Amino acid sequence: MNPAAKKRIEGLANAHRLTDFKWMDPGRVIIGNWVRMKCNFGCPGYGKRRTCPPYLPPVEECRNFFKEYKRGLLFHFAKRFKNPEMRHPWSKEVNRRMLELEREVFLSGYQKAFIFTQAPCRVCKNCTGTGECRHPYQARPTLEAFGVDVYGTARRMGYPIQVVKDYHDEMNRYGMLLVE
Repeated sequence: MNPAAKKRIEGLANAHRLTDFKWMDPGRVIIGNWVRMKCNFGCPGYGKRRTCPPYLPPVEECRNFFKEYKRGLLFHFAKRFKNPEMRHPWSKEVNRRMLELEREVFLSGYQKAFIFTQAPCRVCKNCTGTGECRHPYQARPTLEAFGVDVYGTARRMGYPIQVVKDYHDEMNRYGMLLVE
């Protein structure tokens, strides 16, 4: 990808107020089976969203998916809330902007553009779960759902991340746009 194309994509990201990002080689993404196990045995959303396991490909297939790309933007979102319930509408809004970015990058000629949102899909109030997705153009998985070790990947890229022990602590969330 030439420098002008990178600048164009960066400009689109900035226009959507997605301003904290780094270009990366998706081959540097750390993927682990343990991440999927944390989904299976620890996430209250497991099996409740079409964009979450067990409705996603096996971890090995997810690993191979990242190998099809040479470039991506890792997005960082740092946020602290006085009222922890405000994290849901904030996440929904950030995810909406991320999806708009993916669409614009796709329409700019990058047919392989694919976004991983920074929080689980909340497009529908009540997800169909196992059924057909009502909004497939807007529903995307998180990196964790695809087996990505977000802690290791973020640290590898020089970003901060730690386990949030209290809802009032600052959250560091990550999303990614794969583009080719």
